[in-house]
Amino acid sequence: MGNIGIWQLLIVAVIIILLFGTKKLRTLGSDLGSSVKGFKKAIASEDDKKSSDTQDINDTIVNKESAESKDKEQV
Repeated sequence: MGNIGIWQLLIVAVIIILLFGTKKLRTLGSDLGSSVKGFKKAIASEDDKKSSDTQDINDTIVNKESAESKDKEQV
């Protein structure tokens, strides 16, 4: 009773096409695809920003440690 077969899906698809039309569905699919692409791009840029921030922190720590070791050598 709860299983949906291929024929039921085809009937639903035909009804949706009749209600909205192919042009509207094509536009909707295009908009959805560009939204997903933009979301993935934003996530990737956020990951790059985090890794560059982590690298900046690591560089700061290394520079501070090397400055401290130079100060100790001078004393």
